[in-house]
Amino acid sequence: MTEAPAPVRREGIPLGKIAGVPVVLAYSWFIIAAFTVMVYGPVLGRQNPALGVSAYVVAFAYAVLLLISVLVHELAHALTARIYGWPTQKIVLNLWGGHTQFESFTASPGRSVLVAMAGPAANFALAGGAWLVLTSVPMGSVAEILTNIFMWANFLIAVFNVLPGLPLDGGRLVESAVWKATGSQAKGTIAAGWGGRIIVVAIVFWFILRPLLAGDEPDFSLVMITVLVGGFLWMGASASIQQGTLRSRLPLVSAAALSTPAVGLPATASVQEALQYGAGQTAVVVYGPDRRPQAVVDPAAVAAVPAAVAHSTPITAVSFALAPGAYVPEWAKGQELITFLSQLAGRHYAVVDHNGIVTGLLSQDAVLAAITGKRQRPDGRPQGHNR
Repeated sequence: MTEAPAPVRREGIPLGKIAGVPVVLAYSWFIIAAFTVMVYGPVLGRQNPALGVSAYVVAFAYAVLLLISVLVHELAHALTARIYGWPTQKIVLNLWGGHTQFESFTASPGRSVLVAMAGPAANFALAGGAWLVLTSVPMGSVAEILTNIFMWANFLIAVFNVLPGLPLDGGRLVESAVWKATGSQAKGTIAAGWGGRIIVVAIVFWFILRPLLAGDEPDFSLVMITVLVGGFLWMGASASIQQGTLRSRLPLVSAAALSTPAVGLPATASVQEALQYGAGQTAVVVYGPDRRPQAVVDPAAVAAVPAAVAHSTPITAVSFALAPGAYVPEWAKGQELITFLSQLAGRHYAVVDHNGIVTGLLSQDAVLAAITGKRQRPDGRPQGHNR
């Protein structure tokens, strides 16, 4: 009986494509929509008693207008990025607003700023358009309410997003400025991440601590919004700091620097030859007739072979197989090396020179230790914190 494939979990509802960019409405958006209706509906009802129950319908329309504003914001990012040949994978609209997911691309400080600022610029344009409509077109009460909401929503989205800290768009200004000044994008990302954390502290102080210090009780809904937004920003800022820290360690990720010395022997060699050539700390890599690395000799297995039969025991009997294609050039380093290793199975990779001769053995643990900054244990595993 053939097992049915596991269902693929969808992150949301596909809304089709706009200008060739797939748009997905995440299920989490309905949470913020419900929150908007529950919080803003009663407020709208008190301010406009004539609306009655329809105040909640207007509140839902407000949530939809916010969704449209965020969509335009993200489309501005995607279409500006297209100018520089940055492929956009998709736009996701979710609980926190939304994000544009790009495929791999090469950025520069100037281009990064332009792509980031395109989003707030689009919202400023929408706010300006709504203001023109309000001041020049007579409308009914509901239409005027929604247009006014649309104007202020876009204005606030634009202003909020230009604040100088990641994950906000304004954080790219900080990142690019530091990047341009130091030549290091990693330092720029870390600085912008700390800018994001400072923004969170300022928001919490202004909307929660300041009223408490003044003897007032903060509005509950405002506290909830502050906690939600602050939590989202703090997580994004922390992720940016972590990303920048890891990126700063990329120059340390080098196949030549991280590998242990190794020698290559043909699969026809014996354990005796492995003992001879693999003396001390030198590893032994087994290669096939095409001279491509195929396996690694296990020192523990070699030690278990009696000396009397070492010359007649093939090294393939005391070796564990490498994953197909698990060998890298000794000059490979940085993101190129990490990307290549991420596509390979296994935990060990042979290192070869320009002539294809084995010069070292690289372990996955050594690469992870270089990226994370954790020291390795004597057994080759990176040290962590015990819990």
